[in-house]
Amino acid sequence: MQINNIVTNKKSTKRNKKVNVDMKQYGMLVALIAIFLLFYILSDGKNATPTNINNLIMQNGYVVILATGMLLCVLTGNIDLGVGSVVALCGATAAILVVDKGAPVPVAFLAALAVGIISGVFSGFFISRLKIPPFVVTLGTMLMGRGLTYTVLKAQTKGPLPESYVKVGAGFLPTVKVSFGGGTIDLLAIFVAALATALIVYFQIRSLKEKRKYGFATNPLWQIVLKNIIIISILWFFFFKIARYNGIPIQLVIMAVLVGIYQFITSKTVAGRQVYALGGNEKAARLSGVNIKKVYFWVYVNMGLLAAIAGIVLSARNASATPKAGDGFELDAIGACYIGGAAASGGIGTIIGAVVGAFVMGILNNGMSLIGWSTDIQKVVKGIVLLGAVTFDVLSKNRKN
Repeated sequence: MQINNIVTNKKSTKRNKKVNVDMKQYGMLVALIAIFLLFYILSDGKNATPTNINNLIMQNGYVVILATGMLLCVLTGNIDLGVGSVVALCGATAAILVVDKGAPVPVAFLAALAVGIISGVFSGFFISRLKIPPFVVTLGTMLMGRGLTYTVLKAQTKGPLPESYVKVGAGFLPTVKVSFGGGTIDLLAIFVAALATALIVYFQIRSLKEKRKYGFATNPLWQIVLKNIIIISILWFFFFKIARYNGIPIQLVIMAVLVGIYQFITSKTVAGRQVYALGGNEKAARLSGVNIKKVYFWVYVNMGLLAAIAGIVLSARNASATPKAGDGFELDAIGACYIGGAAASGGIGTIIGAVVGAFVMGILNNGMSLIGWSTDIQKVVKGIVLLGAVTFDVLSKNRKN
């Protein structure tokens, strides 16, 4: 009887163990809120208007898509410098087929996706099979991709693109608008926000029950409640603003679906765990049975596919394809990953972190443009933010070790 009581008490103690929320995990989310509030003050609230919130989503959708794929490259301890050129080449391919060849829009999209995949296979072959450093291979694809884009477009803009094409990057889901506060509001956007809120609460409760069931340490209840209130408040703020505008952008739907898929892949699948293992220690991953060549290959093929999707979205939003499209996008995608918490040594970082990093960059760009800062100053500020975020991440990691 006494032994049973001791065992029960030990289990109870284990189950009641509490651990504070890891602020480092949510540091960039706090930074995102702080940066938004700063520019809210500096711009007299211009960055919080429904029109600007919609623009913020439209201007950063393709960066989020690229950052989703780039994170997998970063997790392996590498980067892909060619994504901006692949974005331009894929957009140019689709635009030429539609405008010059009269091809149906779906066929043009499939052709653009094929070009992106071929580009990824090209990079993946040299990196995984021939063991050429990814920096060199992707630098080559960057130069070749940009050159091919200028060649196929003959250094000219290709457009205008048809409405069915443009809708992918600049269109909206059907709306159900009602009068509200001297204007209108989209009920579909409000419904999606409510559904997302319910899912957040459901998964949080389920996670808490599972941790208690198996005796894992949990956060204090007040910290869990506060964290979710902040996340849900941000969610409702954005959805309320787009509900007051034209509803849910199709670009947001594409972005959300891709983020959901890759969040699942990286956190719940063997393939995702292998990427993290490779980034953490390549030799240990190989010895544990991970097919290193296969992981490198699919990561870069995947990056080519997502670059193609971003190219379609960008050309659709601009209603045309241009030779300079995607210029510098690789830097935005890489910056989003590192700002979002992907340490320079690889093996650390999440899809959600990369998304937050992309929106930190986006809010910075948007806010500085609203208050009239020159592009020169904007680059300096973005560089400082990137260096500061990575420095904080690395120092925090070293302190733990």
